[in-house]
Amino acid sequence: MQPFPQILYTEDDADTRELVAFLLTKSNCKVTLAESNDKALLLARTNQFDLYMIDNWMPGSSGIDLCRKLRDLDPKTPILFYSGAAFERDKEQAFASGAQAYLVKPVDNEKLVEVVFHLISEAKTKVEFAAYH
Repeated sequence: MQPFPQILYTEDDADTRELVAFLLTKSNCKVTLAESNDKALLLARTNQFDLYMIDNWMPGSSGIDLCRKLRDLDPKTPILFYSGAAFERDKEQAFASGAQAYLVKPVDNEKLVEVVFHLISEAKTKVEFAAYH
């Protein structure tokens, strides 16, 4: 993992995108923003990230579709849904498509940062453990 965790955040709402990017940047993360699933996939193909954060409700295709495509492209990087989609069915579909966590907007800023760093740390630990076996 690089000195500053690299996060790809896909969100169609500009205000939410900027607010979350500001919060995570303040927490020493480098945040790359995508306003569409197509842009997110392009960025994921050409860059390496420590975490993918995605919204479930996106114009054109869902976060579930993006999650599946990201998982096909990259089976190891953790995926966090950060979405207003609060139905149990939404969460179940997210986990079935390969996500590691699901937070429903709005969530306390400290909780969001805590989950982000936990997922990144957990993924890094798995990579280090695998390297020793």
